[in-house]
Amino acid sequence: MPHRSSETSHPAVRSRFDRPTILMCPPDHYGIEYEINPWMSRARPADRERSKEQWGLLHALLVSLGADIRLQEPVPGLPDLVFTANAGLVCGDVVYLSRFRHAARQGETPYDKAWFERNEFRTVSLPEGFDFEGAGDALFCGETLFAGYHMRSSATAMQWVASQIGCRVIPLQLVSGYYYHLDTCFCPLDTETALYYPPAFDEYANKALVAHVPNLIAVAKAEAERFACNAVVVGRHVVTNTNCPQLHKMLLTRGFTPHETPLDEFLKAGGSAKCLTLRLDGEEAAIWPAAANGVAKSA
Repeated sequence: MPHRSSETSHPAVRSRFDRPTILMCPPDHYGIEYEINPWMSRARPADRERSKEQWGLLHALLVSLGADIRLQEPVPGLPDLVFTANAGLVCGDVVYLSRFRHAARQGETPYDKAWFERNEFRTVSLPEGFDFEGAGDALFCGETLFAGYHMRSSATAMQWVASQIGCRVIPLQLVSGYYYHLDTCFCPLDTETALYYPPAFDEYANKALVAHVPNLIAVAKAEAERFACNAVVVGRHVVTNTNCPQLHKMLLTRGFTPHETPLDEFLKAGGSAKCLTLRLDGEEAAIWPAAANGVAKSA
């Protein structure tokens, strides 16, 4: 479990799940139907059958690593519903629902809200005027919420979410349209270790990451472009897209076990392993504050 009292000076919320639990959505209606980031081009469509095959391989790999996969039902006309990381930010039994910047994705939220409420989560909607794209831009590393902003989410939205949770937030400005979400260029592996791609951040953000994450692993440009940072962490296992050999060597030297699985069809939309998953029990690196559920809980 990711929430261990020995790693925090404050009471922490435990997940109600007893093993890694991940929300995924089959890619039945996935495709490149619009262009809202530089990766997307309707002239370069996704192959439907290959997408299903690659999604299935990721699903099977995560199950083999001990994950319990819960499924969101795909919906016609919502091709990016497959990217469940953007549904919201899970913190204890509460989900802060995304408020998408682009109209093309705003239709996803009612389906996400309904799924979470059917599965006994309390949902919170952000006030009007805020842009917030869930775990795509908001990632815990220890007790701190690292918050990507500028491309898809606003800094004020991140500050509001952190005030509701009762945690410290560090805003990180993203400066490249190719790394439009934080999870495309930053991946906490445990409470003190994270992958990152420095050119995706402004100067202040780079300094903040160095100051607040004890063990940073910089990813090379060629592998960042393979979305090496868009990885799924299950215990000490790290799942990435293919062709990230330098990163895999570095992970092995640090006691992690890397795995690769082909995800090129999703890279066409600007997504990879992490985008296709949402941890319902909390990321391995996360320590949720006791205030997260509104009631202090013993860790």
